[in-house]
Amino acid sequence: MHATSTPNATRLSRGMSIEVLALLYLASYVPYATLTRWLASIPYAPLGRALTGLEVLPAVTILSGVLTYLFVWQSGWWREAHRGRLLGVRFPRPTRWTALSGIGAALLLFTVPLSFTFRDVSIPFMQLLMRGDVLVVAPLVDLLLGRRVRWYSWVALALVAAGLTLTIHARGGLHLPPLAMATIALYTLGYLVRLLAMTRVAKSGDARATKAYFVEEQLVAIPLALASLAVLAVLRWGPQGGQLGFGFVAVWTSGRLPYLLVLAALLFVISIFAILILLDRRENTFCVPFERSASVLAGLAATYLLAGLRLSAPPSHAELAGAMLLILAIILLSLAPRLAPALRDEAYR
Repeated sequence: MHATSTPNATRLSRGMSIEVLALLYLASYVPYATLTRWLASIPYAPLGRALTGLEVLPAVTILSGVLTYLFVWQSGWWREAHRGRLLGVRFPRPTRWTALSGIGAALLLFTVPLSFTFRDVSIPFMQLLMRGDVLVVAPLVDLLLGRRVRWYSWVALALVAAGLTLTIHARGGLHLPPLAMATIALYTLGYLVRLLAMTRVAKSGDARATKAYFVEEQLVAIPLALASLAVLAVLRWGPQGGQLGFGFVAVWTSGRLPYLLVLAALLFVISIFAILILLDRRENTFCVPFERSASVLAGLAATYLLAGLRLSAPPSHAELAGAMLLILAIILLSLAPRLAPALRDEAYR
C-alpha cells in the first residue's frame, strides 16, 4: 500500500473516532438485521411461505455490489488502488494480500445474511457465537504477527468471552442446525483470513491505504461470492440449490425487490463503517471488540423490534447479561487509553 501520508490522506481515519464509527455501524446494523429477519418470517404469497435466506442472498449481493462499485468510482477511491495494465489500459488490481482478504470477505458476504434467517435460533445467540469466535481470533492474529496487545484489550476480550459462555450455558449448549454451524465456521474462517491480510498490509492509519485496501478487497470479494452462489445454483445442490436459483432469477419480479434494495444499501453502508473500524492502526484485540460488540447490540435491538411485531421472542435474561458484558467491554476500550497520557500514546505505537 501507499507508504507516505499527507494531511488529506489521513483525514478519513482521523475525522471520526472509533467510538463514533462503532455507533454509526450499530445504527446501520439494527434496520439491516430487523429487515432480514422480517423477510424470513413474513409469508410470500406466491410461495405460500416466507423467503429463505438463500432466496434473497443473490439479489442482495448483486445490488450491494453494484452500489459498492458505484461508490468506489464516484468517490475516486479506485485511484488509490494498485494498477495493472492490459493492452495499454491501466486498471485497479488487487495484491496477493488484498486478494486473500477478498476471499475472506466473500465468505462474510453470504454468511452474515444467512445468520439472521434461522427461525429456531435467536438473533442475539447467533450474533454472540459468530462475534465471539472472531474475538478469540483477533488476539491470535496480533500475536502471530508480532503486534503488542495491551492489558485493556485482554480484559475486554475476557468480558466478551464471559458473555458468550454465559449465554451458551443458559441455553443448554449449542444445538444448532447443520447449516447454522456451517455458517458460523465459514464466518470465522473468513474473518481469520481477512484479519491476517489487513494486519499485514493496511493497519497503518493512512486513509489512502484504507481506500486502496477496500477497493482491492471488493474487486475479489463480490465476484467470488456471486460465482460461488451461481455454481451452487447451477449444480442444484439439494433444496438449497433451488432456493439460490430463485434468488438469481425469480426474485427480480417479486414484490420483495424494494426491500432487497434497502437491504443492499444497508449492507453497503455497514461495509464502509466496518473497514474504517477494523483498519484503525491499533491492535486487532482493540478494534475487533468495537465492531463485534456493535453488531451484537444491534442484533439485540433488532430482536426487541421483532418481538414488538410478534415475529420473535424477546431476548432471554442470559442474552441480556451477555450484552451488558459487551457494553462494559466497549466502555473499557473507550476509556482506558485516555486515562493516562502514557497509555494514550502507547495505543498508537
